[in-house]
Amino acid sequence: MHTGGCFCGAVRYEAELPVLNSTLCHCSMCRRLCGAPSVAWFSVPRGQFRYVRGRPSVFHSSPGVTREFCGACGTQLTFADERSPQELDITTCSLDDADAMPPQDHTFSASRLHWETVADDLPRYLRTRADGALESA
Repeated sequence: MHTGGCFCGAVRYEAELPVLNSTLCHCSMCRRLCGAPSVAWFSVPRGQFRYVRGRPSVFHSSPGVTREFCGACGTQLTFADERSPQELDITTCSLDDADAMPPQDHTFSASRLHWETVADDLPRYLRTRADGALESA
């Protein structure tokens, strides 16, 4: 069981295993919404996630995409895409123990900021894992 929540504590959640994947996303939407050069996410089956305190605010960032965040402090919590109805992405750094969920890869590396140095050997997908196109070394 993984637990987490927003910065101010108004919204708390639990996410049960299995974890489907864990990534660092470099897309421009995640960057803008979180105010960061990249955003760490992990995914679980939607039925394995539940809020245990408070209710998040909802933002539809693009067609078919819902993002949830704390309406009080602004912490981004989840990303849901109707094209993957069984999966829910959760911001890794909203976990109580973010060290327990290291990234397994990079997604949207084609959008990575040029000044953000990536100093690991993880796979780097130009867009999504499903697209399968890897960045050249």
